[in-house]
Amino acid sequence: MNAHAYTRAADLLPLMTQRILVLDGAMGTMIQRYKLGEADFRAERFAAHPKDLKGNNDLLVLTRPGVITEIHEQYLAAGSDIIETNTFGATSIAQEDYAMPELAYEMNVAAARLAKAACERFSTPEKPRFAAGALGPTPRTASISPDVNDPGARNVDFEQLRAAYLEQARGLLDGGCDLFLVETIFDTLNAKAALFALDELMEETGERLPVIISGTVTDASGRVLSGQTVSAFWHSVRHAHPIAVGLNCALGASLMRPFLEELAQAAGDTPISCYPNAGLPNPMSDTGFDETPEITGRLVGEFAQRGLLNIAGGCCGTTPEHVAEIARQVGRYQPRPNALFSTLLAEAEAEA
Repeated sequence: MNAHAYTRAADLLPLMTQRILVLDGAMGTMIQRYKLGEADFRAERFAAHPKDLKGNNDLLVLTRPGVITEIHEQYLAAGSDIIETNTFGATSIAQEDYAMPELAYEMNVAAARLAKAACERFSTPEKPRFAAGALGPTPRTASISPDVNDPGARNVDFEQLRAAYLEQARGLLDGGCDLFLVETIFDTLNAKAALFALDELMEETGERLPVIISGTVTDASGRVLSGQTVSAFWHSVRHAHPIAVGLNCALGASLMRPFLEELAQAAGDTPISCYPNAGLPNPMSDTGFDETPEITGRLVGEFAQRGLLNIAGGCCGTTPEHVAEIARQVGRYQPRPNALFSTLLAEAEAEA
């Protein structure tokens, strides 16, 4: 898949040959700074909803869109090239926890419009900005039993996931997102349902958007929760021809390096992304995590110095201050070369 096949964000891959691109940081961490209460999540529209809504961050694109826009703009001002839509849990499956599954499509349309509008306000010819439609893992897993006494039990299947992701992706596409980000993957079967849905949607609509795939290593064993090593994970999803593959969340940068190195070696023909947590959780910290912007920036900068990165950002516990420091550090280094870039440059020379 080359850049010329994309109907949106066709200039994203050429930019990745020039510099390491910067992703935004944590949405949830920033929402916590606003100290929103139940009334903020409900607004007038959902005042009589029968279930508590505080904590349903995805709903804020409908009830407090100004807050989400401010957060997007803070990350863009910090130097983000790519910002994620506030849709990590905006699937009908995840929204069942709040008795709001019917709102999934509307949430995704609204979220994509907010992110895209913010990008347009900050974009310049020298530094275009991109809105990534975020597809989270859902709170259910297709590979692991929720009942320790029944290993074969499942609370979701592939078809349910595919349908939920298709609805979400359609909303993101209709709302104007530039690319898709399938992220925080702890179960590769869930991710394959998302990738199947994206392929189905793009085949149906004729739109072709870049896709980034990002897994999460859950412990020092270097495996995703469903049991795969990082290399096995890559070989399970490489058929989707992502514009980048990477790791996010979980261990933080200091413990993530060996697994990122393994992924970079396995995926030699594909750009690498990384957006770690700000270290390990610490409830005594202002952000809930240990690392200051300087620490996270230095650690991610070391990844760039070692030639591991094409896209860098932050996950849980990171803020615009973290992203600004990450941008400063990775800006000193060249992006990781790979076969995809070589193909793109050869095509450009042939056209010239």
